[in-house]
Amino acid sequence: MAGRPKIFDEQEVISKAAQVFWEKGYEAASAEELLKAMGIGKGSFYLFFKGGKKELYEKSLQQFASNLLSRLRKEIWESENPFEYLKSFFLELSDSANINKAKGCFMGNALVEMAAKDEYTAKIIAKLLFELEKIFVDVVQTSKNKDLIKTDKSAELIGSHLLNLWNGINITRRMNMDDTSLAALIKFNLEIIE
Repeated sequence: MAGRPKIFDEQEVISKAAQVFWEKGYEAASAEELLKAMGIGKGSFYLFFKGGKKELYEKSLQQFASNLLSRLRKEIWESENPFEYLKSFFLELSDSANINKAKGCFMGNALVEMAAKDEYTAKIIAKLLFELEKIFVDVVQTSKNKDLIKTDKSAELIGSHLLNLWNGINITRRMNMDDTSLAALIKFNLEIIE
């Protein structure tokens, strides 16, 4: 017997669950909210997500990060000036029209929530954030090699600074700081690199 066939698109339901987790966090997201958002029943959920809510959460984080990192890599390397693209990527965080502004960064939120509760999940999240940092390091090194930036600081140090900026801005922007002040703060942090 081949078993019960899937009656849903796994990637689609994981994406829908990610939105609930991003808005509510792991603990506050109820099974009812997740099932409603995903549009599947409890039986299907436990049949295909044998690890339950925790497995769904980890898959949501991995899918979210994979999509973000793939898009970022593609857009950076298609741009004429990777460092200028990176600056605009950060400045987008100051746009109050961004519907995700009040939710912060899904990965950063998850790390804060899970670090003290679940070492395994915290390691998964940290690995995903380090992948983001690696993209920043690559952009900085490429920009230095092309003389697009003149800093004498190492690409690794600047990449760590940018990851710290990413995490910090995603928290600061939740304080309802006006767009102009937030943009000025981001620009200041980026200017110290050039």
